[in-house]
Amino acid sequence: QVQLVESGGGLVHTGGSLNLSCAASVSIVSINVMGWYRQAPGQQRELVATITNRGSTTYADSVKGRSTVSRDNAKNTVFLQMNSLKPEDAAVYYCNAHSTSLTGYWTYDYWGQGTQVTVSS
Repeated sequence: QVQLVESGGGLVHTGGSLNLSCAASVSIVSINVMGWYRQAPGQQRELVATITNRGSTTYADSVKGRSTVSRDNAKNTVFLQMNSLKPEDAAVYYCNAHSTSLTGYWTYDYWGQGTQVTVSS
């Protein structure tokens, strides 16, 4: 199985910046998509950003333009940088690993334990 460990959460002021890390137990090159999700109290888990093993990225509209997802293959780590934090950015942020076999025979999803991000005003 794939183990994912998030870090970097904490208290951030409104307008401040956030830098999260997700360390994987396997080469992230072998994982089709690494993603960041978040879940606020009483809310559904939502996609924040993804990055494929080819380097393609996607972002939620709410963070587009102020977020950057990147990776360090040598460290098997994915990062999420977010600027201009807003109160609505407060949530538990989760790292996700998703892969599908070339033929679609199997798929897997693994999740980290989450890291809490609190935004103060």
